[in-house]
Amino acid sequence: MIARKSATAVVAGLSFLISTPAFAGMSCEDIMNLVDHSVPTGVVVDTIASSGTTFSDSDIQCLKQRGAPADVLAKALEFKRASAPAPSQQQAASPPTRGSSYDQAEELGSGDVLSDSDDDDDAGGSAELEGLIRDFKAQKYRTASYGLFELLRENSYPDKDSTIKYYLAKSLQELGMFHAAQYYYMEVVRKGPRNPLFKHALPRLAEVAERTGNDYELLRIVGKIAPESYPRQARPHLYYLMGRKSYEAGELSDAASYFEKVPQDSELYPRAQYFTGLIGYERQRYKSAAKSFREVIRAPVATDDKRLQGELEDLKDLSLINVARIYYSLERFDNADKYYAKVDHKSTYWPQSLFERAWTQFWLGDLNGELGQLVTAGSPFFAGREFLPDTGYLKALTYFQLCEYNEVDRTVKTFQATYQPVRDEMKKFIEKVRADGSDEAFAGAFDTYFGENANPNSKIPVSVFREILRNRDLGALVRDMDGMKAELDTIAEQTPQWRDSIGAELGKIIARDLERYKERAGRTFMQSLLDEYRSVDDLLQDFKVLEFEVVDARRKDYVYQMTTEIREDESATKPVDFATDPTIIYWPFNGEFWVDELGYYRYTERGACNNKK
Repeated sequence: MIARKSATAVVAGLSFLISTPAFAGMSCEDIMNLVDHSVPTGVVVDTIASSGTTFSDSDIQCLKQRGAPADVLAKALEFKRASAPAPSQQQAASPPTRGSSYDQAEELGSGDVLSDSDDDDDAGGSAELEGLIRDFKAQKYRTASYGLFELLRENSYPDKDSTIKYYLAKSLQELGMFHAAQYYYMEVVRKGPRNPLFKHALPRLAEVAERTGNDYELLRIVGKIAPESYPRQARPHLYYLMGRKSYEAGELSDAASYFEKVPQDSELYPRAQYFTGLIGYERQRYKSAAKSFREVIRAPVATDDKRLQGELEDLKDLSLINVARIYYSLERFDNADKYYAKVDHKSTYWPQSLFERAWTQFWLGDLNGELGQLVTAGSPFFAGREFLPDTGYLKALTYFQLCEYNEVDRTVKTFQATYQPVRDEMKKFIEKVRADGSDEAFAGAFDTYFGENANPNSKIPVSVFREILRNRDLGALVRDMDGMKAELDTIAEQTPQWRDSIGAELGKIIARDLERYKERAGRTFMQSLLDEYRSVDDLLQDFKVLEFEVVDARRKDYVYQMTTEIREDESATKPVDFATDPTIIYWPFNGEFWVDELGYYRYTERGACNNKK
């Protein structure tokens, strides 16, 4: 009999926090799956070359240990990723993001000291520039931004380039044009730490990232800045981002060192502790991992920003779930059940916790309680919101345990009819985008399902896309793209003088970055879609095996019945007394759901295995 012990990996839900790797990226497991299935070595090598993957030391070691063919190993070594620097070391320049000309040009300054004054209020004696700075301080942001842009356009003060761009960025930020402001802050930061305005521009860049929730631009440059050069105001954010980069590179020791540097009074402290918990789990230091997750659970929600408040509440619920997963992995199912039960019914992740809690009850032998959890998880209240196809497998597996083979058949057929078309559409679309592989193809992939003319005939449930958008970085990119479109609308509403000068230039910058962001979002989306495809495909395969198990069980049942005298189960004829416990109200379920009943359903299934006793 088949039985899945692990409900989900401990890092499930991590998409809330971290960006996924490029869609075409391959892991050691992916490569060895091809090798193990006798895919020709030349095909494997070509697949690696076209994937754009950069391999970590752990990937290379894995390939060696698992006996990868020499040609495959050699090709992986060609794309070996440089190790992430330790926190105490000078940071080397990290490779640019694939497919972005802006990223390819992204380098910090060589260290030459510019003539911009260390005092950000100093215009260096230029009456015109001093006047525009006074306009900024007088909250005349449009006047200041127009005049500063004209100075840049005419190259009036080349020795004051950083000062002009810095105040232009501040003016645009005050006008609510955060992406445009981000562009000019980045122009200052790119000149390097020895530029006197670097220590002012980088915290402002971090401030914009916190405001929009999008760390994409900061993640592109953070690895190029030595930690000792971090401005004080920006240190928590930059340490957190370096922790993320190191974690994603598989450098867990470096990641832990960076996350430890995020102070308790920082808004990023709970996120850093969440990652610390994940690192502890991956190192099998379960006590330490649980301690970090509990730090997140105890963290106060002290912010007026509804987006940040929502993210922190989600993070707390994910931490509860991860503590439960730790107990689950240790087979302490009673403890796991208690932590799953702590997730609030209003939580985004309550349906996920219901499903995982159902697994704990399966292993505890409480099959009727487990089936009740699955009823709630599959209720209409979550239709279109939650993508939990695994519930169908657990339900079928439970009926198999109860010898209710007809119910298993119905569950299998329902699942296959529902998800076979979903899998087929995913597979066809993924292969189409992979075959093209261009930046335009990935940008188009995003538009296919999220654009204004999204495919109306898609077989893929809306809940899949909602699930994918829970990836924090993808969601932030989407929100930022919406913000950029709003900035284009703002530009169009300005006076002709402002609109046709600085507005025209900002329009070009935003339009170019919209395409860059769309391509990045497309790659992240495609990786997530690939993950969902693999999940559905695996479940369909599992159901096929379960079908064979049912056939075999029925054969054994027929043999048993032919060779054994069947005695009637007397208990089956006795009426069920539901008044034995005054704390329980029995209300037969007729298919109608009520909100206040969610989470409290319980089956009274006895199963059909008694006739074998």
